[in-house]
Amino acid sequence: MNGNELAQPQKTGLLARMQRALGPAGVFFRGFLEEPRMVGSIIPSSRVTINAMLEPVEWSRCKLFVEYGPGVGTFCQPVLDRLPRDGELLVIDTNPLFIDYLKRTIRDSRFHAVLGSAADVEDIVRSIGHEKADYILSGLPFSTLPDGVGPAIVKATHRVLREGGAFLTYQFAGVARDLTARVFPRVETGYVWRNIPPCVLAWGWKDIDPAE
Repeated sequence: MNGNELAQPQKTGLLARMQRALGPAGVFFRGFLEEPRMVGSIIPSSRVTINAMLEPVEWSRCKLFVEYGPGVGTFCQPVLDRLPRDGELLVIDTNPLFIDYLKRTIRDSRFHAVLGSAADVEDIVRSIGHEKADYILSGLPFSTLPDGVGPAIVKATHRVLREGGAFLTYQFAGVARDLTARVFPRVETGYVWRNIPPCVLAWGWKDIDPAE
């Protein structure tokens, strides 16, 4: 066994011990170390960011709320607390570490955690018995996604949203907001300074067609 082969199990063991010691923060940190291009921050979002991001949602009409890149579930319980009894929460992540953690820790029949790509959201939504989503939330780091993936996600998001629904994004730069504005005709923007680092919030609305 060479030095590199020996170092890999030692590194994995250290990350696992850190994860157990720190709980959700340890899982989040390990996910960041393993896939830094797919995790937007080393620190989960603040309560202020969560409340500001979810404030425009019309919860009484929400049957399916979707989240891309849930991490350790910072938004999951706040969303479940707001959803009506017949509403459902679907989270999609490419990191099996996060999906496994969420399946083990969230015991709510309205909750679905799927390992997959946000670009496949249409197929995933159909797989749990829905045709459309009411709201879709994303904390994905669009600025570091592979070429073409970000635009593909935004286009698929627009297609799967019902009219009157919205695409909610939060990032530390304006990339997600700018991509959203290419597809969604109406985008509202906000900022949260009480977050580390400060966040750019955006809500892309799929307005109801007046002709219908």
